[in-house]
Amino acid sequence: MAFLQLRNVNGISQFPYLSPLVQGKRKRVQRSICLQAQATVPSRTQRIMESISVSGEVGGAGGAYSYKALKRLDQIWSNICSAQTVLQETPQVVSSDAGLFSQSDLSDKEVDKYDVIVCGGTLGIFVATALSFKGLRVAIVERNILKGREQEWNISRKELLELVESGILVEDDIDQATAVKFNPNRCGFEGKGEIWVEDILNLGVSPVKLIEIVKKRFISLGGVIFEGYSVSSICSYEDAAVLQLVEGKILSSRLIIDAMGNFSPVVKQIRRGRKPDGMCLVVGSCARGFKDNSTSDVIYSSSSVKKVGDSEVQLFWEAFPAGSGPLDRTTYMFTYIDPQPGSPKLEELLEHYWELMPEYQGISLDNLEIMRVIYGIFPTYRDSPLPTAFNRILQFGDASGIQSPVSFGGFGSLTRHLGRLSSGIYEAVSEDFVDSYSLSLLNPYMPNLSASWLFQRAMSAKQQSDVSPDFINELLHVNFKSMQKLGDPVLRPFLQDVIKFGPLTNTLGLVMLTKPQIIPSIFKQVSIPVLVDWSGHFFMLGYYTFLSTFVDPVIRSLLNSFTPRMKYKWKRHLEAWKYGSGLDYEL
Repeated sequence: MAFLQLRNVNGISQFPYLSPLVQGKRKRVQRSICLQAQATVPSRTQRIMESISVSGEVGGAGGAYSYKALKRLDQIWSNICSAQTVLQETPQVVSSDAGLFSQSDLSDKEVDKYDVIVCGGTLGIFVATALSFKGLRVAIVERNILKGREQEWNISRKELLELVESGILVEDDIDQATAVKFNPNRCGFEGKGEIWVEDILNLGVSPVKLIEIVKKRFISLGGVIFEGYSVSSICSYEDAAVLQLVEGKILSSRLIIDAMGNFSPVVKQIRRGRKPDGMCLVVGSCARGFKDNSTSDVIYSSSSVKKVGDSEVQLFWEAFPAGSGPLDRTTYMFTYIDPQPGSPKLEELLEHYWELMPEYQGISLDNLEIMRVIYGIFPTYRDSPLPTAFNRILQFGDASGIQSPVSFGGFGSLTRHLGRLSSGIYEAVSEDFVDSYSLSLLNPYMPNLSASWLFQRAMSAKQQSDVSPDFINELLHVNFKSMQKLGDPVLRPFLQDVIKFGPLTNTLGLVMLTKPQIIPSIFKQVSIPVLVDWSGHFFMLGYYTFLSTFVDPVIRSLLNSFTPRMKYKWKRHLEAWKYGSGLDYEL
Protein backbone atom coordinates (compact mmCIF):
# COMPACT_ATOMS: atom_id res chain seq x y z
CA MET A 1 0.00 0.00 0.00
CA ALA A 2 2.79 2.46 0.88
CA PHE A 3 4.53 1.59 -2.39
CA LEU A 4 1.38 2.36 -4.42
CA GLN A 5 0.88 5.67 -2.59
CA LEU A 6 4.47 6.59 -3.24
CA ARG A 7 4.09 5.92 -6.97
CA ASN A 8 0.97 8.10 -7.11
CA VAL A 9 2.68 10.98 -5.33
CA ASN A 10 5.69 10.71 -7.60
CA GLY A 11 3.39 10.80 -10.62
CA ILE A 12 1.54 13.92 -9.44
CA SER A 13 4.68 15.78 -8.47
CA GLN A 14 6.03 15.55 -12.01
CA PHE A 15 3.23 17.63 -13.59
CA PRO A 16 4.98 20.88 -14.63
CA TYR A 17 1.80 22.95 -14.77
CA LEU A 18 1.08 22.67 -11.04
CA SER A 19 1.79 25.83 -9.05
CA PRO A 20 4.98 25.99 -6.89
CA LEU A 21 2.76 25.98 -3.77
CA VAL A 22 1.01 22.79 -4.85
CA GLN A 23 4.31 21.20 -5.87
CA GLY A 24 5.73 22.11 -2.46
CA LYS A 25 2.82 20.40 -0.75
CA ARG A 26 3.30 17.36 -2.97
CA LYS A 27 6.99 17.17 -2.03
CA ARG A 28 6.17 17.37 1.68
CA VAL A 29 3.61 14.61 1.29
CA GLN A 30 6.13 12.56 -0.67
CA ARG A 31 8.76 12.98 2.05
CA SER A 32 6.26 12.03 4.75
CA ILE A 33 5.18 8.92 2.87
CA CYS A 34 8.80 7.94 2.29
CA LEU A 35 9.45 8.19 6.02
CA GLN A 36 6.32 6.14 6.74
CA ALA A 37 7.46 3.53 4.26
CA GLN A 38 10.89 3.38 5.93
CA ALA A 39 9.27 3.10 9.35
CA THR A 40 7.47 -0.06 8.28
CA VAL A 41 10.81 -1.74 7.49
CA PRO A 42 12.30 -3.29 10.65
CA SER A 43 15.84 -2.21 11.50
CA ARG A 44 18.62 -4.77 11.34
CA THR A 45 18.69 -4.69 15.13
CA GLN A 46 15.00 -5.54 15.34
CA ARG A 47 15.32 -8.37 12.81
CA ILE A 48 18.30 -9.86 14.63
CA MET A 49 16.79 -9.55 18.10
CA GLU A 50 13.39 -10.93 17.12
CA SER A 51 15.07 -13.95 15.50
CA ILE A 52 16.70 -14.92 18.82
CA SER A 53 14.89 -16.92 21.45
CA VAL A 54 15.26 -15.17 24.82
CA SER A 55 14.37 -16.45 28.26
CA GLY A 56 12.72 -14.43 31.02
CA GLU A 57 14.28 -11.22 32.22
CA VAL A 58 16.31 -11.20 35.42
CA GLY A 59 17.29 -8.36 37.71
CA GLY A 60 20.39 -6.24 37.41
CA ALA A 61 22.10 -4.42 34.55
CA GLY A 62 22.15 -6.44 31.35
CA GLY A 63 19.51 -8.86 32.60
CA ALA A 64 17.15 -8.31 29.65
CA TYR A 65 17.82 -9.20 26.01
CA SER A 66 14.54 -8.71 24.12
CA TYR A 67 13.78 -6.04 21.53
CA LYS A 68 10.82 -4.84 23.59
CA ALA A 69 13.11 -4.35 26.58
CA LEU A 70 15.52 -2.41 24.34
CA LYS A 71 12.72 -0.07 23.26
CA ARG A 72 11.68 0.43 26.90
CA LEU A 73 15.22 1.36 27.88
CA ASP A 74 15.57 3.65 24.87
CA GLN A 75 12.44 5.47 26.03
CA ILE A 76 13.93 5.93 29.50
CA TRP A 77 17.13 7.21 27.88
CA SER A 78 15.17 9.62 25.66
CA ASN A 79 13.36 10.99 28.71
CA ILE A 80 16.69 11.58 30.45
CA CYS A 81 18.09 13.37 27.39
CA SER A 82 15.07 15.59 26.90
CA ALA A 83 14.96 16.78 30.52
CA GLN A 84 16.57 20.09 31.46
CA THR A 85 17.92 19.58 34.98
CA VAL A 86 15.24 17.46 36.65
CA LEU A 87 13.87 14.31 35.02
CA GLN A 88 10.39 14.32 36.51
CA GLU A 89 8.56 14.66 39.81
CA THR A 90 9.83 11.74 41.84
CA PRO A 91 7.51 9.65 44.02
CA GLN A 92 8.21 9.82 47.74
CA VAL A 93 9.07 6.21 48.51
CA VAL A 94 10.62 6.96 51.91
CA SER A 95 8.94 8.81 54.76
CA SER A 96 9.90 9.36 58.39
CA ASP A 97 7.76 8.55 61.43
CA ALA A 98 3.99 8.17 61.18
CA GLY A 99 4.32 8.13 57.41
CA LEU A 100 2.85 4.68 56.82
CA PHE A 101 1.52 3.39 60.10
CA SER A 102 1.36 4.40 63.70
CA GLN A 103 3.07 2.08 66.16
CA SER A 104 -0.34 0.85 67.32
CA ASP A 105 -1.25 -0.01 63.71
CA LEU A 106 1.91 -2.09 63.40
CA SER A 107 1.14 -4.08 66.52
CA ASP A 108 -2.17 -5.15 64.94
CA LYS A 109 -0.57 -6.33 61.69
CA GLU A 110 1.40 -9.45 60.84
CA VAL A 111 4.93 -8.10 60.44
CA ASP A 112 8.03 -10.21 59.72
CA LYS A 113 11.02 -8.82 61.63
CA TYR A 114 14.69 -8.97 60.62
CA ASP A 115 17.98 -7.33 61.52
CA VAL A 116 18.59 -6.30 57.90
CA ILE A 117 16.44 -6.28 54.76
CA VAL A 118 18.23 -6.02 51.41
CA CYS A 119 16.14 -4.62 48.54
CA GLY A 120 17.50 -5.88 45.21
CA GLY A 121 19.05 -9.30 45.01
CA THR A 122 21.43 -9.44 42.04
CA LEU A 123 24.30 -7.77 43.90
CA GLY A 124 22.44 -7.56 47.19
CA ILE A 125 22.76 -11.32 47.69
CA PHE A 126 26.50 -10.87 48.32
CA VAL A 127 26.21 -8.35 51.15
CA ALA A 128 23.20 -10.24 52.53
CA THR A 129 25.23 -13.45 52.72
CA ALA A 130 28.22 -11.68 54.27
CA LEU A 131 25.97 -10.24 57.00
CA SER A 132 24.27 -13.60 57.56
CA PHE A 133 27.73 -15.15 57.93
CA LYS A 134 28.36 -12.65 60.74
CA GLY A 135 25.21 -13.79 62.54
CA LEU A 136 22.53 -11.27 61.54
CA ARG A 137 19.01 -12.28 60.50
CA VAL A 138 18.70 -11.06 56.92
CA ALA A 139 15.98 -11.04 54.26
CA ILE A 140 16.18 -10.18 50.55
CA VAL A 141 13.37 -8.61 48.52
CA GLU A 142 13.72 -9.15 44.75
CA ARG A 143 11.06 -8.17 42.22
CA ASN A 144 12.17 -10.91 39.78
CA ILE A 145 13.40 -14.42 40.33
CA LEU A 146 16.76 -14.14 42.09
CA LYS A 147 18.90 -15.51 39.30
CA GLY A 148 22.03 -14.34 37.52
CA ARG A 149 22.01 -13.21 33.89
CA GLU A 150 23.37 -15.44 31.12
CA GLN A 151 26.15 -13.04 30.14
CA GLU A 152 29.40 -13.52 32.06
CA TRP A 153 30.96 -11.03 34.44
CA ASN A 154 34.62 -10.44 33.56
CA ILE A 155 36.94 -10.13 36.51
CA SER A 156 40.31 -11.37 37.83
CA ARG A 157 40.86 -14.17 40.31
CA LYS A 158 42.52 -11.69 42.68
CA GLU A 159 39.26 -9.75 42.91
CA LEU A 160 37.17 -12.90 43.42
CA LEU A 161 39.32 -13.90 46.38
CA GLU A 162 37.86 -10.87 48.20
CA LEU A 163 34.58 -12.82 48.32
CA VAL A 164 36.39 -15.72 49.95
CA GLU A 165 37.83 -13.38 52.59
CA SER A 166 34.31 -12.09 53.28
CA GLY A 167 33.15 -15.61 54.11
CA ILE A 168 30.59 -16.03 51.34
CA LEU A 169 32.64 -18.32 49.06
CA VAL A 170 35.34 -20.94 49.31
CA GLU A 171 38.04 -21.20 46.63
CA ASP A 172 36.39 -24.25 45.07
CA ASP A 173 33.31 -22.09 44.43
CA ILE A 174 35.43 -19.78 42.25
CA ASP A 175 36.47 -22.69 40.05
CA GLN A 176 32.90 -23.93 39.85
CA ALA A 177 31.53 -20.53 38.81
CA THR A 178 34.31 -19.71 36.33
CA ALA A 179 33.08 -20.47 32.82
CA VAL A 180 36.21 -19.48 30.87
CA LYS A 181 39.80 -18.32 31.39
CA PHE A 182 41.98 -16.46 28.91
CA ASN A 183 45.18 -14.45 28.54
CA PRO A 184 46.72 -12.08 27.48
CA ASN A 185 44.58 -8.92 27.50
CA ARG A 186 44.98 -6.00 25.07
CA CYS A 187 44.70 -2.22 25.27
CA GLY A 188 45.01 -0.41 21.92
CA PHE A 189 44.10 2.82 20.15
CA GLU A 190 43.62 3.09 16.36
CA GLY A 191 46.90 1.93 14.94
CA LYS A 192 49.05 3.67 17.54
CA GLY A 193 50.34 0.46 19.07
CA GLU A 194 49.11 -2.06 21.59
CA ILE A 195 49.79 -2.89 25.22
CA TRP A 196 49.35 -6.47 26.44
CA VAL A 197 48.81 -7.40 30.08
CA GLU A 198 48.14 -10.62 31.97
CA ASP A 199 45.38 -11.51 34.43
CA ILE A 200 43.21 -8.38 33.97
CA LEU A 201 39.49 -9.21 33.56
CA ASN A 202 40.70 -12.61 32.36
CA LEU A 203 38.01 -14.77 33.95
CA GLY A 204 34.50 -15.09 32.64
CA VAL A 205 32.36 -15.83 35.71
CA SER A 206 28.88 -17.23 35.17
CA PRO A 207 26.43 -15.05 37.16
CA VAL A 208 23.90 -17.91 36.95
CA LYS A 209 26.29 -20.31 38.71
CA LEU A 210 27.82 -17.77 41.08
CA ILE A 211 24.53 -16.35 42.34
CA GLU A 212 23.09 -19.85 42.72
CA ILE A 213 26.11 -20.83 44.87
CA VAL A 214 25.77 -17.71 47.05
CA LYS A 215 21.98 -18.10 47.21
CA LYS A 216 22.30 -21.64 48.61
CA ARG A 217 24.85 -20.45 51.15
CA PHE A 218 22.59 -17.56 52.18
CA ILE A 219 19.63 -19.86 52.76
CA SER A 220 21.81 -22.34 54.67
CA LEU A 221 22.77 -19.47 57.00
CA GLY A 222 19.11 -18.79 57.76
CA GLY A 223 18.50 -16.08 55.17
CA VAL A 224 15.02 -15.53 53.73
CA ILE A 225 14.28 -14.52 50.12
CA PHE A 226 11.07 -12.85 48.91
CA GLU A 227 11.09 -13.38 45.15
CA GLY A 228 8.55 -11.64 42.94
CA TYR A 229 7.96 -8.83 45.46
CA SER A 230 8.37 -5.10 44.77
CA VAL A 231 9.02 -2.19 47.12
CA SER A 232 6.04 0.12 47.59
CA SER A 233 7.14 2.39 50.43
CA ILE A 234 9.49 2.60 53.40
CA CYS A 235 8.95 4.32 56.71
CA SER A 236 11.82 5.05 59.06
CA TYR A 237 10.85 4.99 62.75
CA GLU A 238 12.99 5.67 65.80
CA ASP A 239 13.41 1.95 66.52
CA ALA A 240 12.79 0.27 63.13
CA ALA A 241 12.41 0.68 59.38
CA VAL A 242 9.15 -0.70 57.96
CA LEU A 243 8.94 -1.88 54.36
CA GLN A 244 5.57 -2.06 52.61
CA LEU A 245 5.58 -4.31 49.53
CA VAL A 246 3.34 -3.76 46.52
CA GLU A 247 1.84 -7.19 47.15
CA GLY A 248 0.68 -6.10 50.60
CA LYS A 249 3.26 -7.81 52.80
CA ILE A 250 4.90 -5.77 55.57
CA LEU A 251 8.48 -6.33 56.76
CA SER A 252 10.33 -4.64 59.60
CA SER A 253 14.07 -4.40 60.24
CA ARG A 254 16.73 -2.44 62.06
CA LEU A 255 18.33 -1.46 58.73
CA ILE A 256 17.23 -1.50 55.08
CA ILE A 257 19.92 -1.79 52.41
CA ASP A 258 18.99 -0.31 49.05
CA ALA A 259 20.70 -2.46 46.40
CA MET A 260 18.21 -1.64 43.64
CA GLY A 261 20.83 -0.29 41.25
CA ASN A 262 21.32 2.90 39.28
CA PHE A 263 17.61 3.56 38.94
CA SER A 264 16.57 2.80 42.51
CA PRO A 265 13.39 4.71 43.46
CA VAL A 266 15.02 5.64 46.77
CA VAL A 267 18.03 7.11 44.96
CA LYS A 268 15.69 9.06 42.66
CA GLN A 269 14.02 10.54 45.73
CA ILE A 270 17.36 11.45 47.34
CA ARG A 271 18.65 13.07 44.16
CA ARG A 272 15.22 14.69 43.58
CA GLY A 273 15.16 13.42 40.02
CA ARG A 274 18.34 15.31 39.11
CA LYS A 275 19.65 14.63 35.65
CA PRO A 276 22.88 12.54 35.56
CA ASP A 277 26.11 14.44 34.94
CA GLY A 278 27.26 11.84 32.43
CA MET A 279 26.26 8.55 30.87
CA CYS A 280 27.92 5.49 29.44
CA LEU A 281 25.98 3.72 26.68
CA VAL A 282 26.86 0.09 26.02
CA VAL A 283 25.74 -2.23 23.22
CA GLY A 284 27.09 -5.57 22.09
CA SER A 285 26.43 -9.22 21.45
CA CYS A 286 27.54 -12.71 22.26
CA ALA A 287 28.05 -14.64 19.03
CA ARG A 288 29.37 -18.01 17.86
CA GLY A 289 31.81 -18.49 15.01
CA PHE A 290 35.02 -16.70 16.05
CA LYS A 291 38.16 -18.67 15.18
CA ASP A 292 40.82 -16.69 17.06
CA ASN A 293 39.33 -16.64 20.52
CA SER A 294 42.06 -16.93 23.13
CA THR A 295 42.70 -13.28 24.05
CA SER A 296 40.61 -10.34 25.26
CA ASP A 297 40.42 -6.59 24.75
CA VAL A 298 40.18 -4.55 27.95
CA ILE A 299 39.82 -1.35 25.94
CA TYR A 300 40.31 -0.80 22.22
CA SER A 301 39.52 2.03 19.85
CA SER A 302 39.41 1.39 16.10
CA SER A 303 38.47 4.90 14.96
CA SER A 304 38.50 8.57 15.90
CA VAL A 305 35.42 10.61 16.83
CA LYS A 306 32.50 9.96 14.48
CA LYS A 307 28.89 10.99 14.00
CA VAL A 308 26.09 8.76 15.33
CA GLY A 309 22.68 10.30 14.88
CA ASP A 310 23.04 14.00 15.71
CA SER A 311 25.96 13.55 18.10
CA GLU A 312 29.71 13.24 17.91
CA VAL A 313 30.87 10.15 19.83
CA GLN A 314 34.11 8.35 20.54
CA LEU A 315 33.48 4.61 20.32
CA PHE A 316 35.42 2.06 22.36
CA TRP A 317 35.44 -1.73 22.33
CA GLU A 318 35.83 -4.62 24.73
CA ALA A 319 35.94 -8.27 23.70
CA PHE A 320 36.10 -11.47 25.75
CA PRO A 321 35.89 -15.20 25.03
CA ALA A 322 32.55 -16.56 26.28
CA GLY A 323 32.14 -19.65 28.40
CA SER A 324 29.34 -21.15 26.31
CA GLY A 325 31.69 -22.58 23.68
CA PRO A 326 35.23 -22.37 22.24
CA LEU A 327 34.03 -20.30 19.24
CA ASP A 328 31.82 -17.98 21.33
CA ARG A 329 32.87 -14.40 21.95
CA THR A 330 31.30 -11.33 23.53
CA THR A 331 32.02 -7.92 22.03
CA TYR A 332 30.92 -4.65 23.58
CA MET A 333 30.89 -1.19 21.98
CA PHE A 334 30.52 1.72 24.38
CA THR A 335 30.73 5.49 24.52
CA TYR A 336 30.65 8.24 27.14
CA ILE A 337 28.19 11.04 26.49
CA ASP A 338 26.37 13.97 28.05
CA PRO A 339 22.62 13.26 28.18
CA GLN A 340 21.36 15.95 25.84
CA PRO A 341 18.64 16.16 23.16
CA GLY A 342 19.93 14.52 19.99
CA SER A 343 22.07 11.96 21.83
CA PRO A 344 22.09 8.62 19.99
CA LYS A 345 19.67 5.95 21.08
CA LEU A 346 20.82 2.45 21.91
CA GLU A 347 19.17 1.12 18.76
CA GLU A 348 21.11 3.65 16.68
CA LEU A 349 24.33 2.54 18.35
CA LEU A 350 23.46 -1.08 17.63
CA GLU A 351 22.98 -0.27 13.95
CA HIS A 352 26.53 1.09 13.91
CA TYR A 353 27.71 -1.88 15.94
CA TRP A 354 26.56 -4.34 13.26
CA GLU A 355 28.52 -2.34 10.67
CA LEU A 356 31.71 -1.85 12.69
CA MET A 357 32.09 -5.04 14.72
CA PRO A 358 32.95 -7.35 11.78
CA GLU A 359 35.84 -5.07 10.76
CA TYR A 360 36.99 -4.77 14.38
CA GLN A 361 37.00 -8.56 14.86
CA GLY A 362 38.01 -9.46 11.30
CA ILE A 363 35.01 -11.65 10.51
CA SER A 364 31.87 -11.31 8.42
CA LEU A 365 28.57 -10.99 10.23
CA ASP A 366 27.22 -13.70 7.92
CA ASN A 367 29.66 -16.17 9.49
CA LEU A 368 28.40 -15.51 13.01
CA GLU A 369 25.45 -16.89 14.93
CA ILE A 370 24.15 -14.13 17.19
CA MET A 371 23.17 -15.72 20.51
CA ARG A 372 22.38 -12.61 22.60
CA VAL A 373 22.21 -8.87 22.08
CA ILE A 374 23.43 -6.83 25.04
CA TYR A 375 22.72 -3.20 25.94
CA GLY A 376 22.64 -0.86 28.90
CA ILE A 377 22.81 2.73 30.13
CA PHE A 378 24.93 3.67 33.13
CA PRO A 379 24.51 7.10 34.75
CA THR A 380 27.15 8.85 36.78
CA TYR A 381 27.07 11.80 39.20
CA ARG A 382 30.02 13.86 40.28
CA ASP A 383 28.89 13.84 43.93
CA SER A 384 29.41 10.11 44.39
CA PRO A 385 29.34 8.02 46.53
CA LEU A 386 25.86 9.10 47.52
CA PRO A 387 25.63 10.29 51.15
CA THR A 388 22.92 8.60 53.20
CA ALA A 389 19.81 10.77 53.43
CA PHE A 390 17.58 8.78 55.80
CA ASN A 391 17.96 7.04 59.13
CA ARG A 392 18.05 3.23 58.85
CA ILE A 393 18.42 3.20 55.04
CA LEU A 394 21.79 2.65 53.32
CA GLN A 395 22.63 2.59 49.60
CA PHE A 396 24.83 -0.28 48.43
CA GLY A 397 26.49 -1.23 45.13
CA ASP A 398 25.43 0.70 42.03
CA ALA A 399 22.75 2.53 44.04
CA SER A 400 25.49 4.12 46.14
CA GLY A 401 27.46 5.33 43.11
CA ILE A 402 30.65 3.75 44.44
CA GLN A 403 31.52 2.15 41.09
CA SER A 404 34.05 3.79 38.78
CA PRO A 405 32.65 6.48 36.43
CA VAL A 406 34.97 5.07 33.74
CA SER A 407 34.43 1.31 33.87
CA PHE A 408 31.08 1.16 35.70
CA GLY A 409 32.31 -2.19 36.99
CA GLY A 410 29.68 -2.80 39.64
CA PHE A 411 30.77 -6.36 40.36
CA GLY A 412 34.45 -5.43 40.60
CA SER A 413 33.59 -2.53 42.90
CA LEU A 414 31.52 -4.91 45.04
CA THR A 415 34.38 -7.37 45.52
CA ARG A 416 36.75 -4.55 46.47
CA HIS A 417 34.47 -2.94 49.07
CA LEU A 418 32.45 -5.90 50.37
CA GLY A 419 34.73 -6.73 53.30
CA ARG A 420 34.87 -3.11 54.45
CA LEU A 421 31.13 -2.57 54.05
CA SER A 422 29.93 -5.82 55.60
CA SER A 423 32.08 -5.24 58.70
CA GLY A 424 30.92 -1.64 58.99
CA ILE A 425 27.26 -2.52 58.50
CA TYR A 426 27.48 -5.31 61.09
CA GLU A 427 28.97 -2.88 63.60
CA ALA A 428 26.36 -0.20 62.82
CA VAL A 429 23.47 -2.63 63.31
CA SER A 430 24.93 -4.28 66.42
CA GLU A 431 25.58 -0.93 68.13
CA ASP A 432 22.45 0.75 66.70
CA PHE A 433 24.48 3.39 64.87
CA VAL A 434 21.88 3.63 62.11
CA ASP A 435 21.23 7.38 61.95
CA SER A 436 21.92 8.98 58.58
CA TYR A 437 25.24 10.52 59.69
CA SER A 438 26.64 7.22 60.97
CA LEU A 439 25.52 5.39 57.84
CA SER A 440 27.04 8.08 55.60
CA LEU A 441 30.42 7.19 57.05
CA LEU A 442 30.09 3.87 55.19
CA ASN A 443 29.80 5.66 51.83
CA PRO A 444 32.31 8.48 52.39
CA TYR A 445 33.94 10.93 50.04
CA MET A 446 36.72 9.15 48.16
CA PRO A 447 39.06 11.46 46.25
CA ASN A 448 40.36 8.73 43.93
CA LEU A 449 36.80 8.05 42.78
CA SER A 450 36.11 11.75 42.27
CA ALA A 451 39.40 12.14 40.40
CA SER A 452 38.23 9.46 37.94
CA TRP A 453 35.56 11.88 36.74
CA LEU A 454 38.23 13.75 34.75
CA PHE A 455 39.03 10.59 32.78
CA GLN A 456 35.42 10.21 31.74
CA ARG A 457 35.35 13.84 30.62
CA ALA A 458 38.53 13.34 28.64
CA MET A 459 37.07 10.26 26.93
CA SER A 460 33.77 11.96 26.00
CA ALA A 461 33.60 13.57 22.56
CA LYS A 462 32.59 17.23 22.73
CA GLN A 463 30.00 18.57 20.34
CA GLN A 464 31.33 21.28 17.98
CA SER A 465 34.78 20.69 19.43
CA ASP A 466 37.85 22.63 18.32
CA VAL A 467 40.17 19.75 19.15
CA SER A 468 41.25 17.10 16.67
CA PRO A 469 38.89 14.10 16.20
CA ASP A 470 41.96 11.97 16.97
CA PHE A 471 42.69 13.73 20.27
CA ILE A 472 41.03 11.16 22.59
CA ASN A 473 42.93 8.26 21.04
CA GLU A 474 46.18 10.20 21.18
CA LEU A 475 45.66 11.13 24.83
CA LEU A 476 44.80 7.59 25.87
CA HIS A 477 47.70 6.14 23.92
CA VAL A 478 50.29 8.44 25.48
CA ASN A 479 48.84 7.78 28.96
CA PHE A 480 48.89 4.01 28.55
CA LYS A 481 52.42 4.05 27.09
CA SER A 482 53.56 6.14 30.05
CA MET A 483 51.96 3.74 32.53
CA GLN A 484 53.56 0.80 30.73
CA LYS A 485 57.00 2.42 31.07
CA LEU A 486 56.39 2.99 34.76
CA GLY A 487 55.56 -0.70 35.22
CA ASP A 488 52.95 -2.89 36.91
CA PRO A 489 52.67 -0.81 40.13
CA VAL A 490 51.21 1.97 37.96
CA LEU A 491 49.42 0.16 35.14
CA ARG A 492 47.70 -2.70 36.97
CA PRO A 493 45.87 -0.66 39.64
CA PHE A 494 44.55 1.70 36.96
CA LEU A 495 43.21 -1.19 34.88
CA GLN A 496 41.39 -2.44 37.98
CA ASP A 497 39.76 0.93 38.75
CA VAL A 498 42.15 1.97 41.52
CA ILE A 499 43.63 5.48 41.31
CA LYS A 500 46.67 6.13 43.55
CA PHE A 501 48.46 9.41 44.16
CA GLY A 502 52.03 8.32 43.42
CA PRO A 503 51.29 6.40 40.19
CA LEU A 504 48.95 9.15 38.95
CA THR A 505 51.55 11.86 39.65
CA ASN A 506 54.27 9.89 37.88
CA THR A 507 52.03 9.23 34.87
CA LEU A 508 50.99 12.87 34.49
CA GLY A 509 54.60 13.97 34.81
CA LEU A 510 55.78 11.53 32.16
CA VAL A 511 52.97 12.55 29.79
CA MET A 512 53.96 16.22 30.12
CA LEU A 513 57.60 15.41 29.46
CA THR A 514 57.06 13.13 26.48
CA LYS A 515 54.07 14.88 24.85
CA PRO A 516 53.91 18.52 26.06
CA GLN A 517 52.12 19.64 22.88
CA ILE A 518 49.00 17.73 23.96
CA ILE A 519 48.43 19.94 27.03
CA PRO A 520 46.53 22.80 25.28
CA SER A 521 44.12 20.26 23.77
CA ILE A 522 43.49 18.81 27.23
CA PHE A 523 42.36 22.25 28.46
CA LYS A 524 40.04 22.58 25.46
CA GLN A 525 38.66 19.05 25.82
CA VAL A 526 37.77 18.99 29.51
CA SER A 527 37.46 22.77 30.16
CA ILE A 528 39.23 24.85 32.79
CA PRO A 529 36.40 24.65 35.43
CA VAL A 530 36.54 20.83 35.32
CA LEU A 531 40.34 20.89 35.66
CA VAL A 532 40.13 23.28 38.62
CA ASP A 533 37.57 21.01 40.30
CA TRP A 534 39.74 17.97 39.57
CA SER A 535 42.79 19.69 41.06
CA GLY A 536 40.99 19.82 44.40
CA HIS A 537 40.35 16.08 44.30
CA PHE A 538 43.96 15.47 43.25
CA PHE A 539 45.16 17.43 46.28
CA MET A 540 42.82 15.45 48.54
CA LEU A 541 44.12 12.22 47.01
CA GLY A 542 47.60 13.19 48.17
CA TYR A 543 46.26 14.29 51.56
CA TYR A 544 44.42 10.99 52.09
CA THR A 545 47.58 9.13 51.11
CA PHE A 546 49.48 11.05 53.79
CA LEU A 547 46.77 10.44 56.40
CA SER A 548 46.54 6.71 55.68
CA THR A 549 50.32 6.29 55.69
CA PHE A 550 51.32 8.35 58.71
CA VAL A 551 48.26 9.25 60.83
CA ASP A 552 46.38 5.93 60.57
CA PRO A 553 48.93 3.95 62.69
CA VAL A 554 48.70 6.51 65.48
CA ILE A 555 44.91 6.56 65.67
CA ARG A 556 44.63 2.79 65.23
CA SER A 557 46.75 2.26 68.34
CA LEU A 558 44.25 4.33 70.36
CA LEU A 559 40.99 2.79 69.05
CA ASN A 560 40.38 0.46 71.97
CA SER A 561 40.39 3.40 74.38
CA PHE A 562 37.55 5.16 72.55
CA THR A 563 33.84 4.94 73.32
CA PRO A 564 31.91 2.57 71.01
CA ARG A 565 30.47 5.41 68.93
CA MET A 566 33.81 7.19 68.66
CA LYS A 567 35.52 3.92 67.78
CA TYR A 568 32.95 3.26 65.03
CA LYS A 569 33.42 6.77 63.66
CA TRP A 570 37.23 6.62 63.54
CA LYS A 571 37.30 3.16 62.01
CA ARG A 572 35.19 4.51 59.16
CA HIS A 573 37.56 7.48 58.75
CA LEU A 574 40.57 5.16 58.58
CA GLU A 575 38.82 3.09 55.92
CA ALA A 576 37.94 6.20 53.93
CA TRP A 577 41.58 7.30 53.93
CA LYS A 578 42.81 3.87 52.89
CA TYR A 579 40.26 3.14 50.17
CA GLY A 580 39.98 6.78 49.07
CA SER A 581 43.73 6.84 48.38
CA GLY A 582 43.82 3.40 46.76
CA LEU A 583 46.17 2.04 49.41
CA ASP A 584 43.89 -0.97 49.88
CA TYR A 585 45.18 -2.28 46.53
CA GLU A 586 48.12 -4.68 46.59
CA LEU A 587 49.78 -6.28 43.58
